[in-house]
Amino acid sequence: MARNTGSSSGSTPASAAAAAAAAASNAKQKRNPGFSLSSNLILDKWKTMIGCVCLAIASYFGYLGYLETRVNTPFDHQKMVVHAGLEQPDRYWGSYRPLNYFGMKTRDPHSLVMGLMWYTPSNLGPGGQGIRHWCEQGDKLDSYGWTHHDGRSFGVQEIQDLPFELKTSFVKYPEGKQYGGDWTARISVRNTTRAWDKSISLIWYVALDERTNGHIKYVSDDKSPEPGVYGETQGLGEFQVRFHAVKGKILHKSYLSTVAPSLGKLKDTLFSHFRAFADKRGNRFIGLPGEIVSQNGLPSNNPEPNFIAIQITAEVDFTLDITYQSTSGFSLGESIPKPPTGRAYQDSLQAKIVQFEQRFEERFRLKQKGHSPEEVRFARNAFSNTLGGIGYFYGSSRVQSVHTKNPVPYWKAPLYTAVPSRSFFPRGFLWDEGFHGLLISAWDVDIELDIICHWFDLLNVEGWIPREQILGVEALAKVPEEFVTQRNSNANPPTFFLTLRKLLTTHRAELSQNGRLATLERLYPRMQAWFNWYNTTQKGELLGTYLWRGRNATTMRELNPKSLSSGLDDYPRASHPTDKERHLDLRCWIALAASVMAELSTLLGKDDVKYYETASYLTDNEQLNRLHLAPYSEQYSDWGLHTDQVKLKRPPALAPQQQQRHQYQQQQQPEMRRVAGEEPTYQFVDSAFGYVSLFPLLLEQLDHDSPYLTKLLHDLRDPEQLWTNYGLRSLSKRSPLYMKRNTEHDPPYWRGPIWININYLAAKALHHYGKIDGPNAALARQIYAELRDNLVGNIFREYQRSGYLWEQYDDTTGQGKGCNLFSGWTATVVLLMAEQF
Repeated sequence: MARNTGSSSGSTPASAAAAAAAAASNAKQKRNPGFSLSSNLILDKWKTMIGCVCLAIASYFGYLGYLETRVNTPFDHQKMVVHAGLEQPDRYWGSYRPLNYFGMKTRDPHSLVMGLMWYTPSNLGPGGQGIRHWCEQGDKLDSYGWTHHDGRSFGVQEIQDLPFELKTSFVKYPEGKQYGGDWTARISVRNTTRAWDKSISLIWYVALDERTNGHIKYVSDDKSPEPGVYGETQGLGEFQVRFHAVKGKILHKSYLSTVAPSLGKLKDTLFSHFRAFADKRGNRFIGLPGEIVSQNGLPSNNPEPNFIAIQITAEVDFTLDITYQSTSGFSLGESIPKPPTGRAYQDSLQAKIVQFEQRFEERFRLKQKGHSPEEVRFARNAFSNTLGGIGYFYGSSRVQSVHTKNPVPYWKAPLYTAVPSRSFFPRGFLWDEGFHGLLISAWDVDIELDIICHWFDLLNVEGWIPREQILGVEALAKVPEEFVTQRNSNANPPTFFLTLRKLLTTHRAELSQNGRLATLERLYPRMQAWFNWYNTTQKGELLGTYLWRGRNATTMRELNPKSLSSGLDDYPRASHPTDKERHLDLRCWIALAASVMAELSTLLGKDDVKYYETASYLTDNEQLNRLHLAPYSEQYSDWGLHTDQVKLKRPPALAPQQQQRHQYQQQQQPEMRRVAGEEPTYQFVDSAFGYVSLFPLLLEQLDHDSPYLTKLLHDLRDPEQLWTNYGLRSLSKRSPLYMKRNTEHDPPYWRGPIWININYLAAKALHHYGKIDGPNAALARQIYAELRDNLVGNIFREYQRSGYLWEQYDDTTGQGKGCNLFSGWTATVVLLMAEQF
């Protein structure tokens, strides 16, 4: 039967063996039915797990890459600046180079620039010493600054560089021309002593930015009856710059047409080409050699210069008019109007001056308030220096976040902004600009809104704005390397909320005109993001607490680690930085921000509830007292890990045998280091009574009938604490760190000197509380009157004595300190004089 079966199936011995094996396998599977299935499932699970891990790794690194890019990714919303460049022709040209003693450029990212240099031939020194170009404190000019400037159409400046007095001015003539029209600039020089040098060399230059799309050429006297600089750029069309001697005798004239490596090297380039010349009478002059582009490494097939300088050495007294004429848009043979010179220019300038002085009085009413002619002139100068200090910059900041290993470039952008100091801080600073805006908005709401628009176009996707804007090669040349990189964990006081509050109250009617509400509509989502960034990244461990990020918790060089992000730099905080700190001033700034956001939301018809609730919570005096009122001193303060027992001490010198091993230290003492005399503990930092302690008053967040307001008023009026005859000092004389150096190299900065921005806020707050009936009104009014008189009187006297507004004022003598010309927030003295808050 088997045979028959085998025969009928046709099987061979091999196939029979295979069949037997298959049968055995089937039998085995019947005995272990789950074996094959489970192994396949396990394999599938491993594949899935490995895939998930790979996906997670890819997602992780993708997310890291995303975090890295956030710091330099712009905020994703409609741009704030919608009208730029020639779309605003009345502000296209301007004195937008605050770093220069006198310079002109356009509001174009790659503008052609022009500017003035001068020197006295007998004072010219090595390396170009004696050549005036950038505003430098080292030049030690007796004074300089704008006396009239309207921010739009003209300006007048006086420069005292003894024995010479220079006056520079310009008037714009935009009518009937493309590309922003024409202008005339005048440089007048006179000898105020008659005893020293009688000749001066004036240099006017025209230069192209490395990315300016255009060309310039000098046409000399012997080649044209109208010599000067001729050129054409994409932003200006065709133009001509000419020179007209109005008064005085020209002794020698020369020019340079060459290639400069950058706008930051113009003075160096000029000096390197100076030559000695002699006239027919044998008189020797320092001059310029003409065309030498081929000697600057320029390829032979591209001999285009980017820097042309015209030097005129003249006998003083001397007046030179420089005209800029736009020649685009006219047909061949058509007469092209020229900007006025000589008497015609003087008449148009005088008309501008009269209009400016009339408008200044209408805006601030200083004569009406009884100020003397000298005080009114001082106020006009202070105000004009603020408007004349407005610059137009273009470039990218260098930024870094915790997610980027190295600094990265921000996106390139323009910035239209005032600057704190033309000599020392000729660039945009975030917290300074809010104070500048209080003054600028009193004169021209549209200029201030334009400034705000430019700043908020620098907001990134996180809601952060770099606090210091170092844009372009000229700005970068003035900044130490350690301050160039901006870190996105670090804030700065959000003072634009001060400006916005003023716009929403004092200028509310103006906001409803000329499309200004549309500007606020575009601004609103950016303000929301900015507020949210502060309210999340700077929050402390407890609800309602905040701390400035960026303090160095490991440094042993500093007596009290600085809080640069607070704007108050070396003002004493908790001696040992931790994340548990509570910074009073930051809480008050965010409370102000919430309040202004609520008002703005209401005006624009947005949801305002959360902002009103946040403002109500942060200004609740019971909560404020619980977190920031020291129970024993009853003074408001920071809280953190602190001890007053700190001092700077120099480590012992190396032993002789160690000195031999470290020969480089033989001539150098070890640097002083901080030593703590006791272990710090968490406590209120109320030994540092000063500006920070005043913030609930400064931002008007104390209840008008609060007993702690009463105490605060008495404490700030105490001469042993903050009161002086010149203004409120920054730190109490009783503080352990009063006038103490923070390192052996860093003098006290916010540890005693008088700062006008905080004093302005104090006067404003006193004025506010003095108008509210209650137990503190009379005292507030009394202190306000005294403080205002002290501030205005001292700033005016120091201006009369020194010729300058100053960064800060000495709390014992009242004399100006720090840098000058500091026409930033010190110029808010004009608002104090006008009592405009």
